[in-house]
Amino acid sequence: MAGDQLTVLNALDVAKTQLYHFTAIVIAGMGFFTDAYDLFCISLVTKLLGRIYYHVDGAKKPGTLPPNVSAAVNGVALCGTLAGQLFFGWLGDKLGRKKVYGITLILMVISSIASGLSFGKSAKGVISTLCFFRFWLGFGIGGDYPLSATIMSEYANKKTRGAFTAAVFAMQGFGILAGGIVALIVSSAFDHQFKAPPYSVDPVGSTAPEADYVWRIVLMVGALPAALTYYWRMRMPETARYTALVAKNAKQAAADMSKVLQVELEAEEDKVAKLSQRDSNSFGLFSREFLKRHGLHLFGTTSTWFLLDIAFYSQNLFQKDIFSAIGWIPPAATMNAIHEVYKIARAQTLIALCSTVPGYWFTVAFIDYMGRFAIQMMGFFFMTVFMFALAIPYHHWTLKPNRIGFVIMYSLTFFFANFGPNATTFVVPAEIFPARLRSTCHGISAAAGKAGAIVGAFGFLYAAQSKDPTKRDAGYPAGIGVKNSLIMLGVVNFVGMICTLCVPESKGRSLEELSRNS
Repeated sequence: MAGDQLTVLNALDVAKTQLYHFTAIVIAGMGFFTDAYDLFCISLVTKLLGRIYYHVDGAKKPGTLPPNVSAAVNGVALCGTLAGQLFFGWLGDKLGRKKVYGITLILMVISSIASGLSFGKSAKGVISTLCFFRFWLGFGIGGDYPLSATIMSEYANKKTRGAFTAAVFAMQGFGILAGGIVALIVSSAFDHQFKAPPYSVDPVGSTAPEADYVWRIVLMVGALPAALTYYWRMRMPETARYTALVAKNAKQAAADMSKVLQVELEAEEDKVAKLSQRDSNSFGLFSREFLKRHGLHLFGTTSTWFLLDIAFYSQNLFQKDIFSAIGWIPPAATMNAIHEVYKIARAQTLIALCSTVPGYWFTVAFIDYMGRFAIQMMGFFFMTVFMFALAIPYHHWTLKPNRIGFVIMYSLTFFFANFGPNATTFVVPAEIFPARLRSTCHGISAAAGKAGAIVGAFGFLYAAQSKDPTKRDAGYPAGIGVKNSLIMLGVVNFVGMICTLCVPESKGRSLEELSRNS
């Protein structure tokens, strides 16, 4: 079967690591940097939104977003992302990766700016406008997942494909870190400039009128990295695998890759015609042949991503609630509105710096040595262990002397999510499916992940509420508490280990060999 391989694709498979590989990582990776910034920066400002728009005169605690509003603000971008992954994944296989790539960026830039400009006469008006634009922001972000993964895997060589694709995804870590740093800078500058007393001293005065600018600036900064990479995205040639195997244009594929690889490649038009006539190269997504060859793999990639994101997003979006529960962030009434943003951002930045970012880059370093399967299995295993280690003796961790221990254990679950399934679930679907269905199947797998994120974001919000009414957020029904929620997340991670058994190892094999034989 090796003789069937087109020269242009074989040249990509065996190419030495060159400048164009790193250029592709930066171009695709900046999209992911923006994605993570935009998705997670909302968790830094939700408490501020509650103070500004839902203040209740005479209340002992500062205003908080009502349950349905909080669920909408936190989850609407995830709903948009799910829709975008399915739509742009399909479109990437129909029109080509490059044509669709610019549309997603434009959508992200416009929606980021519009989110920060959400105005209205009432709280409901502002929040409704914000949710509308965050849905479309999510829609653009969704397109970035299948397109970036597919482009990077189709450009990379066999030997380092895992590391390059994981490096694109690892830019998420820097995006989360950047969100925390921007929020720190903005809140610190505003807090210094506009002094306000704590809520317990002056409930109304604790929220300076200028606080309304803080969340808007934090959200709008997300437009910058996306805007800066637009030009370079438009200059990238279409991937040779799409041009040759899907668009059937051998001449264009050879011309594009001759420029990229800086070697002379011949156009094998006869071979492309012969390959395209085979029945094995024409079955559709809903065919019996696809089910027989790739059904179990698609189940493996969708189920593991779904289960991972339940745990990952509930942890990420609700870090601030967990930090408050263990006393790492002081009680809201002891701070003014802007200082609370600073405290939340500081906690989130420390977690990102110490565990999230290193975890991603450990995957980049080891994925082509250990393999995708081993890293994913190991990640799920340790996430399960640390979740149970946090949950079972939960009362022990809430005691003041043990709080630092809790944060360390909590950080380790993040580390092994990223040096584990959070990276591998992104890499594998971009490798094991045929070229004409690759972007679609990655979009389906990623959308399953976002369905898990929605379950995690909405479910954890309610589940983590205490049974004790005095410790519960205003307007929420009694939940099962943080302890039982963490036990549930531990069980979810354990099931993720079992589903990993359906995912094939793709290390060191060409994409064509994988899609034929896997």
